[in-house]
Amino acid sequence: MLALRPESRGAMPTTKAKLFSTKIDIAESARETLVDTINQQLADTFDLYSQAKQAHWNVKGADFFQLHELFDAVAEAVHPFVDVLAERATTLGGVAMGTVRMAAKSSTLNEYPAAATSGKEHLENVRDRLAAVAASNRKAIEQAGKLKDPTTEDLFTEISRVLDLQLYFVEAHLQG
Repeated sequence: MLALRPESRGAMPTTKAKLFSTKIDIAESARETLVDTINQQLADTFDLYSQAKQAHWNVKGADFFQLHELFDAVAEAVHPFVDVLAERATTLGGVAMGTVRMAAKSSTLNEYPAAATSGKEHLENVRDRLAAVAASNRKAIEQAGKLKDPTTEDLFTEISRVLDLQLYFVEAHLQG
């Protein structure tokens, strides 16, 4: 069974006891670290999804429609990874820390400003959050490689491609 250490905001609880038994040929110590890393990316990805929806719901101004659609597209692009990350954590014998409350408690992202209304404000806020998750995801790729888990490394690489593309789409609105 999984025991959890006390957690603080911005840090996923880490495994303290043994994971669930599995025949996956990855050392238990590596799986513990991988599950912690996956759960952190799960929290940040779920939070990114909800923050993109916040921008989608609340954008105002002359560019409303195209930004409304853009923020919805960002949210829809990252949303499938919530499930994929959670399932990878459980596949490795861990527990997916995937409720909205767990994600909110553990996310490393800044809270989305409720006062943001203009298109530019929303673009900058979504850009910053996409960039933050993309950067932490690249660190997760590196860690999975060091722990000799090419499957999790590949998952993070797939997520990286999507995050970078969404970041490009958002930044294109701020450039020029």
